[in-house]
Amino acid sequence: MEASPGNTILLRPEGTQFDLNYLRTQIRENKIDAIVVSRLIKVEHTVTYIPGGPYMVPYPYYNSFYGYYGAVYPVVYTPDYLKEEKKVRIGTNFYVVSSQEGELVWTGITDTFNPSKPEKAIKRLVKLVVKQLQSEGVM
Repeated sequence: MEASPGNTILLRPEGTQFDLNYLRTQIRENKIDAIVVSRLIKVEHTVTYIPGGPYMVPYPYYNSFYGYYGAVYPVVYTPDYLKEEKKVRIGTNFYVVSSQEGELVWTGITDTFNPSKPEKAIKRLVKLVVKQLQSEGVM
C-alpha cells in the first residue's frame, strides 16, 4: 500500500474557490483508491485545583511518648497547586472512491491528552488509525 499526503496532490492556490471537478480529476489522475481525512473537532482546556495537605515521613516506632513525638514532628505541608490539562479531539473518516461520490466506510474519533508536540501527536494518530483500520479489515 502506498500513501500520499493530500497537500502534495490536491493543490489549490490561496484565495481561489473550491472546485469539486478539479478534486475529482486529481483523485482519478493520481489513481487514488481511498482517502483518509482527519479534522480537529475540539480542543478542551481544563484547570483543576489540587489542595495541599500534610505529609508525614513514616517513623517505624512510637510505643512511647518520645517515639510518638518523633513520628509526628516531621510533618511537611505540600502547597496548593493548579493542574492544567489539554484534550484534543480528532475525527477521522475513511472513504473508498471507487464509486463516483466516494463512499464512507469507516469513521472514528480519538482523544489525545496533553500533546507536547503536534508532529508527535499526528504520527501516533496515524499509527493508531492504520492499526484500527487493519484490525477491522477495512484496509
